Amino acid sequence: MSRAPYAADPAKTRGREFDQPGHGARGPRSAFQRDRDRIIHSIAFRRLAGKTQVFVAPDGDHYRVRLTHSLEVAQIGRVIARALGLDEDLTEALCLSHDLGHPPFGHPGENALDEALQRHGGFDHNEHALRTVMRLDAPYCDCPGLNLTWETLEGLAKHNGPVAQPGWALTELNAAFPLELSQWSSLEGQVAALADDIAYDNHDIDDGLRAGFLELDQLLELDFIADLWRDVEKRFPNARRDEQLREMVRSQIGVMVNDLLETTRANLKGIDSVEQVRGAGCALATFSPDMAKQERTLKTFMYANLYHHEAQKRAAQAARSVIAKLYVAYDQEPALMNSGWSETLPDAQPERARHIADFIAGMTDRFAMNQYSRIYGERPEGLSNV
Repeated sequence: MSRAPYAADPAKTRGREFDQPGHGARGPRSAFQRDRDRIIHSIAFRRLAGKTQVFVAPDGDHYRVRLTHSLEVAQIGRVIARALGLDEDLTEALCLSHDLGHPPFGHPGENALDEALQRHGGFDHNEHALRTVMRLDAPYCDCPGLNLTWETLEGLAKHNGPVAQPGWALTELNAAFPLELSQWSSLEGQVAALADDIAYDNHDIDDGLRAGFLELDQLLELDFIADLWRDVEKRFPNARRDEQLREMVRSQIGVMVNDLLETTRANLKGIDSVEQVRGAGCALATFSPDMAKQERTLKTFMYANLYHHEAQKRAAQAARSVIAKLYVAYDQEPALMNSGWSETLPDAQPERARHIADFIAGMTDRFAMNQYSRIYGERPEGLSNV
């Protein structure tokens, strides 16, 4: 499909924060393809293989982690981008990088770091994703960070909408390379955010059923899920139950994607440039009102029955304790950090606290547990719940 007039165009990129003469300017890849490849080759991306998605430090090989989740988001995002005539490479880059700022153990780890940095500006995983790609993951000799294009950075900063009150991390980065935080992102950024919702809404159901935290009878209390299930039973009456469950999840993904495409196409009537997208004053990539209501209902159900399951809450408490104790240990004895980190630890606050948080946020679940064991002489208990 040809590029739509409202799509981001790599030939018209606003450029990168730092000049890098000779870095593939005449090569076969577009600027957005190069961004995607820089993300895939980054250390931060590889570490997603060892970071919690839903279940903390899962023992099973079939449960999703941040890396597999990000790949699934990218697959959904590319499908939507292609159907709408958007730039698939920019969409994919945003999908692959949207979770790079997550610390070990997912949201419980984030909450522990936010509490530890309460007097120093707090911690936010979305802003830390920008900090990671713009400053921390630095493979080049001639600049800090991955030096991604303006369009990729603005999509990361604003994929959930304009940012009225940025935290300290985004404030610093935006001062160095302004990202027009008061405007909406490109459609590629908006699609990446909804692809994330579609992926985890449905794949978390799959993982929850596999782990036994969710039961089919619970899901069938939701009318729209019950309708899908009846359709699957009618089409595949002789299939095994686990096959039918996976078919139901796939069907729900298809329903949500098709609804998004139909609604977004209607929203885009009269829009003929990416500048109009950014200045529209509202999101243009959206679900229909009915689907948006169903999606909110599903999220409410998932929080009540999966994310806040008693076993999940116990594991989350253990995870928060591990991160909190690691922070205390490094604050009191910086030499416990890897040498490159301890040797560059600032003396003054808030830089000192943020440096320690940067070190912890980059850890995988396994590395955090190993560090805890090395420092405290015992393995943390209660972390794995499946």
